[in-house]
Amino acid sequence: MKVIGVTRDDDGPQLLERERPSPDPGEALVRTLRVGVDGTDHEVLNGSHGGFPDGADHMVLGHEAVGVVEEPNGTGLEAGQVVAPTVRRKPDGETNEYFRRGEPDMAPDGEYTERGIVGDHGFMAEYFTSPADFLVPVPESVAEYGFLVEPLSITEKANEHAYATREPFDWRPESACVLGNGSLGLLTLWMLEQEYDRTYCVGRRDRPDPTVDIIDEIGGTYVDSRETPVDELPEAHEAMDYIYEATGFAPHAFQTVKALDQNGVGVLLGIPEPWEFEVDGGSLHNEIVLHNKCLIGTVNSHVSHFEDAVETLQELPDWLLDDLVTTVTDPEHVEAAFEDGDDQIKAVVEFDSL
Repeated sequence: MKVIGVTRDDDGPQLLERERPSPDPGEALVRTLRVGVDGTDHEVLNGSHGGFPDGADHMVLGHEAVGVVEEPNGTGLEAGQVVAPTVRRKPDGETNEYFRRGEPDMAPDGEYTERGIVGDHGFMAEYFTSPADFLVPVPESVAEYGFLVEPLSITEKANEHAYATREPFDWRPESACVLGNGSLGLLTLWMLEQEYDRTYCVGRRDRPDPTVDIIDEIGGTYVDSRETPVDELPEAHEAMDYIYEATGFAPHAFQTVKALDQNGVGVLLGIPEPWEFEVDGGSLHNEIVLHNKCLIGTVNSHVSHFEDAVETLQELPDWLLDDLVTTVTDPEHVEAAFEDGDDQIKAVVEFDSL
């Protein structure tokens, strides 16, 4: 079967051949429909994030996937059922307390693998196998965009954890800001627009630009960080009740604290490379303590977040889905899915259709 992988000798996506996998007991065989490409895939390719499976000379890419159950293999799933796979797995088939209590997304380094990212092959293949417990049903009506369940689940978890920090008191947020106008940022902006009176999205693009057009259509206010740095948002617009960082730009973590309003919360999702710079630690500390601010980090997600993401996917407007997906390519022309360009928002590798 055809797979898209990265080898130890190359830093670009490669079309490879592997044998079709056979499901073990408790696993189903899934025929892949589509796999999305995101920033993590690029980080895996350039070696700044993730790692190969032990002893393997290559790793199959892809962690944003949707497929159809080909062989249920006694799992209780049905042949033809559309599913989205979660990403984290037990290392070498072992288990630990995080997996036993259904919280693998909270496991520390070394106690998990991630399909297509670290220590385990991904889903960018004609077929893949997975334990049924890690396959989340997706309605056929949104199967075409089922690969978005994974990124949406990241935001479902981030929002859940961020909002939980405000539960002890009567928090009434009105303003929210997304840092980053990539596909994840745009999806998140739409989600927040449904809940907040005023939303903003920070990017670094000049008009005319397709992502800025989407921000306008959603109803958010576009902020160019080259003109208005994040820590100047209160002066230029307003202090934010909630900030969602999806840039991986390390200074944003500290600028977020200054940009938050009293009782505000910021959630960090970007993964920057090592970066040394100076910050005023005293002022940062004061801002957090004296104004009841909160800054948290979050990574990955699990089944409950995927299930919430499926519901959100069904609510997304057709125009947003159509505008968001800018490239759909087959495995033989996979390079197009990994090209950077001003018009590229979300790229997809399509293996099959329903």
